[in-house]
Amino acid sequence: MGDVNTGKLVIIAAGGTGGHMFPARAFADEMRTRGWTVGLISDYRGLRYASDFPAEWKEEVNAASPNFRKPWTLPAAALKIKSGINRAVRLIDQTMPALVAGFGGYPAYPALAAAKKRKVPIIIHEQNAVLGRVNRQFAQHAKLVASGFNRLDFLPSGAAHMPIGNPVRAPIVAMRDTPYPPTDGKLVLFVTGGSQGSSIFGDTVPLAIANYFPASLRGRLKVVQQVREEQMEGVRNIYRRAQVDADLAPFFADMPERLASAHLVVARSGAGTVSELAVVGRPSILIPLAIAMDDHQSANAEALTDVEAADVILESNLYPKLLGSLIAVRLEHGDDLRQRAAAARSVGKVDAASDLADMAERVAEL
Repeated sequence: MGDVNTGKLVIIAAGGTGGHMFPARAFADEMRTRGWTVGLISDYRGLRYASDFPAEWKEEVNAASPNFRKPWTLPAAALKIKSGINRAVRLIDQTMPALVAGFGGYPAYPALAAAKKRKVPIIIHEQNAVLGRVNRQFAQHAKLVASGFNRLDFLPSGAAHMPIGNPVRAPIVAMRDTPYPPTDGKLVLFVTGGSQGSSIFGDTVPLAIANYFPASLRGRLKVVQQVREEQMEGVRNIYRRAQVDADLAPFFADMPERLASAHLVVARSGAGTVSELAVVGRPSILIPLAIAMDDHQSANAEALTDVEAADVILESNLYPKLLGSLIAVRLEHGDDLRQRAAAARSVGKVDAASDLADMAERVAEL
């Protein structure tokens, strides 16, 4: 750890996925603009997302998610967590932070436990519509529980809750004023499955378009799809045989621009995806990840389905015929697409990072 300005320090504790780290980064950017020093605590997975994280220092701590279905692994997990807490306590004693901000995930546990032990004020941000396991444990000890959605299941009684939205990346916010594309020419279907879910889209979406999408529309269709490397050849061949214009890649570096240029999006309903769809204002078909903890992706999707900006298909019902028919119904009606885009945009929250920073500063001054 390098030199630290201990006068006005916030320690950010975030889990090992992009879903935790991206909103944590947006919050860190905002705190930095306000003159705060930022420290980051995560595990080795989280730090993979943090190469350009705006923190003066970054610390890796031990953390392990207990697997209660394999009880023989619990002692080792407990030792890792204890080691992580001890390391976090030493860091807090050394740096004297004004605040610890937890963004969920087991890598956040040691810092939050250390903050509780040292009586450092805690705030929590929960990205999903269901309070995660770690955030659930510390919600009653937090000065504030901020959340990405109005709905927040498993919130303990008496916890101070503020639904402020999910901090989203500046390049996404920059797309908010991009007009919805005209619907009298090419129709762009953007398919993004995320790291855990794109394989099922590679299996399903090409067959849906090739076999159950009207030929009258197929000539106007352009598919932009995130595809895993091992599926690339098969997916490309299906679209080629169906004479569908397809732009395929394992990863798109220009995701904000791709999202803004889409007429319809097929995606998972992770918290970040739902929030970005709302900020930019694009209609969608959402397929919640079936194995998501406490089915939180289905809960997240309600933010868009409640305003008729999205359709939901459960994984158990994800058949090519149903998906292809639904995509066609949506893309055939330009006025309806524009209404759905406006409905999505109406629930987009662009000030979440600023609002969270306001609350953090108030908590630090108490």
